[in-house]
Amino acid sequence: MINYFDFYGIPESFHPDVAHLKKKFYELSKQYHPDFYANEDDEKQQEILELSTINNKAWQALSDPNKRLEYILRQHELLVDGAKPALPADFLMEMMDINERLMEVDDADQLAEINAEVLAVDGDINQKLHHLTVGYSQLDDTAKESRLNEILDIYYRQKYLLRIKESLNTFAARF
Repeated sequence: MINYFDFYGIPESFHPDVAHLKKKFYELSKQYHPDFYANEDDEKQQEILELSTINNKAWQALSDPNKRLEYILRQHELLVDGAKPALPADFLMEMMDINERLMEVDDADQLAEINAEVLAVDGDINQKLHHLTVGYSQLDDTAKESRLNEILDIYYRQKYLLRIKESLNTFAARF
């Protein structure tokens, strides 16, 4: 499997230069456009089609901050499908408390209060994620590995919180 950062000739980063990324995507889209290879043999056409596909997938993965985060974690084999995250007990208790209060909500004010609490937790998580990712590319390999594990914890917290936000939206539709 080709590494998308290598494909674009840029260092692995949670905060790549988006303008450079877009420029590279368009440059390679032109270079690997199947129409330019219509007179080539089947093997060459297939190769160009594969490169064009890789370019599109790389752009999709790297241009979106959430997909980029997930991509980097997968590249380092930290995200495994079906794996159960080990979230800290205090975080899980806080989420369980929010969930229970959400199930008992009977007016818009209570819902707004819970929503504000969830937004505060979300803000804290995003701030911590930014702090962890901003200097990542300058770290040595050992420090990167340690940092990636902290980022993984934040990723799982975000996923958990997303489910609660979805529940909030469902309940908000009732009021």
